Parts: sequence; C-alpha cells; structure tokens
Amino acid sequence: MPSLHDIKYAFFSVLSTLEFKDLIDIAVLSYLIYIILKFIRETRAGQLVKGIALLFVGYVLSIALKLKVMQYIIEKVLDIGFVSMIILFQPELRRALEKFGRTKLGVRFLGIGQNNDELSQKWEGAIEAICDSCVELSATCTGALIVVERQVRLGEQIETGTVMNALPSKEVFGNIFYPKTPLHDGAVIMRDGIILAAACFLPKPQNDAIINKKLGSRHRAAIGMSENSDAIIIVVSEETGQISVAMNGVLTRDYTRDKLRKLLHREIFDERQSGRESEGNKNVFPSIFERKKKK
Repeated sequence: MPSLHDIKYAFFSVLSTLEFKDLIDIAVLSYLIYIILKFIRETRAGQLVKGIALLFVGYVLSIALKLKVMQYIIEKVLDIGFVSMIILFQPELRRALEKFGRTKLGVRFLGIGQNNDELSQKWEGAIEAICDSCVELSATCTGALIVVERQVRLGEQIETGTVMNALPSKEVFGNIFYPKTPLHDGAVIMRDGIILAAACFLPKPQNDAIINKKLGSRHRAAIGMSENSDAIIIVVSEETGQISVAMNGVLTRDYTRDKLRKLLHREIFDERQSGRESEGNKNVFPSIFERKKKK
C-alpha cells in the first residue's frame, strides 16, 4: 500500500508536468461535468445515474472482495452500458441538444435571428391581436390554443395542421377558434408575427400522469409543447374562460389583457431575459430579437 510520502511525491510530480493547455483541458472538462450534473438533476436521468453509480460501486467491491460471479455479471452489464444509456436517455439527450441550439451561442453560430424594424412592427401588431382575441374568447368561454414560436422551429407540428400565412387579428382568431369551424380543434402556430398554421397537434407532456386532473387537453398540450421547445403557449379555457400561459414546462394562470401583453412584450422583445423571472417563472430562453449593441 503506498505511503503518504509516495502519494505526496506523485501529486507534486503531476503538478510539475502541467502545462497551460492542460489547465484549459481540465477547466473545460469540469464545466461539462457541471452542466451534465445540473441538467440530469432535474430529470428522471438523475435516478438512472444513481443506479449506474451504485452498479459501479458494486463492481469495485466485487473486485476487492474477489466475488467472481458478481464481477462477471456486472462486467457484462457494463459492456452494454454505453448503448443502454443512449437508449434510456434519448429524450434527455435530445432536449439537451435543443437547449444548446437555442442558446445565444448556438443562435449566433448558425446565423439564426432577425433584427429589423419590419419584424418588430409585425410582432407589435401580433401581440395586440393576441391579447384582444384572448379577452374576447375568454368572455365567451371559447377554447383557444396559440403557440408563439421563438428560436426552436416547430416544423413537425406545423406539418400536422393547415398552413395559412395570415395576418393576425381578433376577427381571424375568432373565426379559427369558433367551435363549428374545421380549424378550431388544434393549435395556432405563429412565426415572425403572422399566423403560420392552424389546427396543429401538439406533443403530450412527459409526465402526463402527475398533472392536475382538472386540466383539460388544451392545457396538457400547452405544457407538452413548452417542455419540447422554447415557445410561449397561450391557452383560453373552454370551461372557465381563464387565460393561461405555458413556458418551460410550467403553466401559469389568471392572466388579464394587460398582464398578458406585458409578458409577451417582455418575452419577445427584451434582450436581457437571462436570470429574470417571468410571472413567477424563471426564464432561461433567449429573445426572438438580438438588438445591435450601441457603438
């Protein structure tokens, strides 16, 4: 067994051979490990990682105690562990890559994002139309589901609906969500300040079983869409007329016109969203617009 002096000597020997590039390597690796741990802590992957850690501890103990049968079984399990992890963590890995893609770094790298007065004017008008429509639909208890697309493109959902490319107004929204029209059953998806498609189907939430049973299909679809993208989803309840908003997998309720307008304006136009709280929810997504820095 190595003595304390041997360990100390080995430690300082390693330090003496370190170069600047080695420090960068260690820093990058440490940061990646931190990001991975932070991400899996909030998902079901956290429990799976604990199981893998216990399996690894069992493997070390089987070697130390010379338990040949246990060692053989654990070795065979670990041989297929990498492939199994990819299969088990597929939803988490997909969300992690999507989150990286919609960060400012990913957006700038890909050249995504518009910054012009025309687009700003479109969204100004769209926000007013959304708020006016939600208030009128709420007064008549007409169900509605409006998705505001941001950095993550929603092509898969758009393909399930009917492409419209219509300018938003309370009259257009009223016709779409009127119960006896062909397009009322589904979601409206907005891109660049226009109604891109209607009657679109949205994904189910990941943990549908634990969601409040009082919430209807529209609210569940809104939560599911917000879990799979950075979109803002506005819901008008058919039963109560209540206006709700889903973002980042969290549903907040009891919105008035003014409250909804402020939220949409802040989420779409504000460039300093990182670290702010939005109606009680911490916002972690970038703005649609990246304004030019003043020279």
